[in-house]
Amino acid sequence: MSTIKTAAKDKVPVGQKAAFGAGHFILNILPGTLGVFIQFFLLTAWGVDPLWAGLLGGLPRIFDSITDPIMGFISDNTKSRWGRRRPYIFVGAIISGILFFLMWQIDDNASQSYIIWHVMVLQLLFLIGNTMFATPLVGLGYEMTSDYNERTRLMAFSNTMGQIAWMIVPWLYVIIPDTNTFNTQTEGVRTMALIVGAMCIVFGILPALFCKGIDSSHMENRKEINFKTLAANMKDLFAGIVQVSKNKPFMKLCGATFLVFNGFQLVAAFGVFIIVFYMYNGSYEFAGTWPAWFNTINAIITAFIVIPIISRMANKWGKKKAFIISTVLSIVGYLLKWWGFDKELNSQFNQTGLGKSLNSGIGAIFESINPMLDSIGMSWFSIDPGSDVPWLIFLPIPLFAFGMGGLFTLMMSMTADVCDLDELENGMPRKEGTFGAIYWLMVKIGQSIALVLGGLILSIVGFDPNVTEQSIETMNRLRVADIVVPSITAALAIWVMWKYRLTEDRAREIKVELVKRRGEL
Repeated sequence: MSTIKTAAKDKVPVGQKAAFGAGHFILNILPGTLGVFIQFFLLTAWGVDPLWAGLLGGLPRIFDSITDPIMGFISDNTKSRWGRRRPYIFVGAIISGILFFLMWQIDDNASQSYIIWHVMVLQLLFLIGNTMFATPLVGLGYEMTSDYNERTRLMAFSNTMGQIAWMIVPWLYVIIPDTNTFNTQTEGVRTMALIVGAMCIVFGILPALFCKGIDSSHMENRKEINFKTLAANMKDLFAGIVQVSKNKPFMKLCGATFLVFNGFQLVAAFGVFIIVFYMYNGSYEFAGTWPAWFNTINAIITAFIVIPIISRMANKWGKKKAFIISTVLSIVGYLLKWWGFDKELNSQFNQTGLGKSLNSGIGAIFESINPMLDSIGMSWFSIDPGSDVPWLIFLPIPLFAFGMGGLFTLMMSMTADVCDLDELENGMPRKEGTFGAIYWLMVKIGQSIALVLGGLILSIVGFDPNVTEQSIETMNRLRVADIVVPSITAALAIWVMWKYRLTEDRAREIKVELVKRRGEL
C-alpha cells in the first residue's frame, strides 16, 4: 500500500474534479445519444435504409480519427493567456451543442437522400467541434495533477460522472417511442436533441471555466501554430506520433484498452437480444423496460460501487495489479451470465419464497408510484406490478462491471504517468494532447471494427432480425458468444499488461527528475 501522502499542491479541489467530471458526462452522453439516433431512430422514425444508417455511423469515424491527433498537436503547442487546453474546450462545447441540435432538426416528410446528406454533413461539422472539445479535455485531465495516486482519484471521480450518461442513454429507446410523451418518434428525437445540445453547452464549458492545467508559460520547444507553418507542423505531427508509438508502456495501455473495451462493445447489444428473443420469446411488449433497467443498473453499480473500489485497490496494490484483478473479476462476471440469463432458472427463482417476496415488494412500490408517473408523463418508467422480475440477469453485473469500471479509471491515470516518462525521455513540450488523441484513436478504430464484427457474429450464430422467435440453438450460440468473446479479449488484455513496468516507485522517481530538470521547488 502506498505510504506517501499526496502533497497539498498536488491535490485537485473537489470543485475542479466536479467540473472535469461534468466534461466527462458530455464526453459520454454525446456519442451515446448519437449512436442511438443513427443506429435505431433513423430507421424507425424516418425509415432510412439500414445500410445507409450503418454508413452514416461508420464513415464519419474515419474523419474523426484523423482530426483527433491534429487537435492533440495543436493543443500541445498552443500559447495563450488561458492555457493550452481551455479555450478549445470552451469553444468546442458550444459548437458541439449547437450542431448536435441542428443535425436532428429534420422534417417528417424529408426524402431519404436529403436526410442522408443532412446528417452526414452536419455530423462531420459536429465532429470537428466535438474534437475541439474532447481531445483537449482528455489532455487537460492528464496534467491537472502530477501525483501518482491523485491521478487515479481524479479519473475515478470523472468516470463516475461519465457513467451517469449511461444511466440515461438506454431510456431513449423507451422515452422517444412513448406516445404519452411525444406525438411521434421524430418529434421525440428533435426534442431530445435540443435537450442534449443544451446540456453539452452548459456542462461542457465548466472544465474550461474552473479546471487548471499545468503552468505552460515557460514551456520550451513549442511549435508556432499558423497557416505559414502548416507544412512544417504536419511533419512535426507525424514525428510526434512516431515518437509516441515507440513508448512501450503506452502501447501496452492502448493494446489492453483495445481488447477490453472492444471485446465489450462487440457483444454490447447481445444482452438486449437475449432478453427480448430468448427470455421473452421475441416479445418487446413482455420484455418491457428490462433491457433499459439492465443497462441502467449496470451503470449505477459501476459508478457508485465498482469505481470507488477500484480506486482504493489502485492506492493499495498499484494500478497494474488493480487492473489485472478487476479484469479477472469481469471474466467471472461474464461467465455468470450463462446462469443469470437462463429463463428457466429465472422462472424457478420467481417461484421461491425469496423471489415472490422480491416481486411483491417491487410490485407494491410501483403500484403506488405508477399513477404519479402517469400524471407527469413518465409512464414509460413504470413497471407492471403483476409481472415477474428477471432478477438473475442482475446477478453478474457487480462482477463484470469491474471490466469497464476499471478500464478507463486506471488506463487514463496510467497514461498521465506515461506523459511524465515521455517528457523525461524526449523533453518539452509535454504531449498530453497527442497521447490522449492516439489513445482514443485506438478506441474509435476498435469501435468501428466492433460494429462490423458484431454483425458478423450475429450472422454466424444464425440470428435473423426479421423473425420474432429464434431457434433455441441460435439463442444458445448467441449466449455463448456473449460470454466467450469478452472473456477472451479480457484475458488477452491481462497478458498484455502482465509485464507493464511503470510502477508507483518508478513514476515517483521520474517526477523527482522532472522537478530537478525544470528547476522547480
